[in-house]
Amino acid sequence: MQTATRAFQSVLAGMSRAYPTRVEPLAEPPAGSGLKPVMGDFGLPVFGHGLESLAERGSLAIAMERYERFGPISWSGTVGMRVVSLIGPEALEAAWMNRDKAFSSERGWEPVIGPFFHRGIMLLDFEEHMQHRRILQQAFTRPRLLAYLDLMTPIISRTLSEWEVGQGFPMYTQTKDMLLKLASEVFVGMTLGDEADRLEKAFEAAVRGGQGLIRADIKFGTWSRGLRGRETLQKYFRSEIPSRRAGDGDDLFSVLCHSESEDGHTFTDEDIVNHMIFAMMAAHDTSTIALSMMTHFLGRHPGWQDRLREESLALGKETLDYDDLDALPSLDLAFKETLRYNSPVGLLFRKTVKDTEIMGYYIPKGTEVVIDPWATMHRPEWWPNPEVWDPGRFSPERREDKVHRFAWAPFGGGAHKCIGMYFGGMEVKAIMHQMLQRFEWSVPADYELDLTYGTGPQPADGLPIDMRPRVTGAVPLTT
Repeated sequence: MQTATRAFQSVLAGMSRAYPTRVEPLAEPPAGSGLKPVMGDFGLPVFGHGLESLAERGSLAIAMERYERFGPISWSGTVGMRVVSLIGPEALEAAWMNRDKAFSSERGWEPVIGPFFHRGIMLLDFEEHMQHRRILQQAFTRPRLLAYLDLMTPIISRTLSEWEVGQGFPMYTQTKDMLLKLASEVFVGMTLGDEADRLEKAFEAAVRGGQGLIRADIKFGTWSRGLRGRETLQKYFRSEIPSRRAGDGDDLFSVLCHSESEDGHTFTDEDIVNHMIFAMMAAHDTSTIALSMMTHFLGRHPGWQDRLREESLALGKETLDYDDLDALPSLDLAFKETLRYNSPVGLLFRKTVKDTEIMGYYIPKGTEVVIDPWATMHRPEWWPNPEVWDPGRFSPERREDKVHRFAWAPFGGGAHKCIGMYFGGMEVKAIMHQMLQRFEWSVPADYELDLTYGTGPQPADGLPIDMRPRVTGAVPLTT
């Protein structure tokens, strides 16, 4: 089935590339402005170039081709509308810093994931966004991160001890299952059971909902299942708020019920519901991609896997404490390079709320804008040998990321920079530290990485890895 689907997608993409289309400006700049028009082409009628991203070449290859053809700023057609794409650190900086408040994150994301993650922190703008962010930051202070790590460590140990490893171990699938458990217990404060399973399924439906091609509430459709999942999550969180406000738990849900900004603002019940649903998606999905892909790359590069393992063993601890996160420099290098090579959030969306310009190009009000950090982190203008997975590029001797402050930007930038970036790094490193002590692994010699695009570039096939228990010299682990 997957092969047939891929073949069909490739045919559609080929049609899109072969269709004769005219290069033209997005809009003519105002007379006397001195601004340049954004150039591009629409592609197939109605569908534009959107079908090309469904083929095996994917959105990254398309972005690279259009950069070569049009430069850092161009437009293309997709599903009946024109979209401007931004590639390169300078273009990313202009949109993220948003100095003239021309770019709306809320209006950019709403058509994509709004029905499922309504009014999450990423879907708020300007002063309202900053007010919510000031409250939400109280859930990611150092003491809170310490508490989350204490909650997740035994779950990680227990889950890894239950893994039935072997040839073709589905790393992406197993990672996703583990991080759903972590999200349930660390974020929601729920132990394993029927209720946790029900919420995890509802959450998965909501995440997949935004990936549905048919965006209508049709029975049994992906979009419809996503809406029902969102309703289930809303109902649960609303019902639990009174007891969480009365308690003193360390899970994220309980923390948000008590969080207060320095100027005394707190969240309403609906704010808590919206932020919880979004936080579960943002933390779980991105960390799943980062951890599983780092495992894949370490399987392809055994020298780096050995280097990371030696550092973890030298630490002499079964599990990581918060202060140990800086004691594993090679793990940090591998983590950063994985985020560069396979950015968990490859594309970010905005919509202009007034006429503006980027790098001297005129972008009119009402324009859909796609910010592309993934393509930026694969451009040879800023990254030598960008298609090679090379953690050493972040070493103190090289620091290739210092060429521009937005050359390496997997967590976004500006006011909307990921608020959970330290949590995500802590989670991935805590798991990898235990994995390195428990297991050794490699990638099958004939395996070819097959990526699809969901919330970011992710494996389409479960990501098979040949994994085996590590015995010789292993640190004994309790479970």
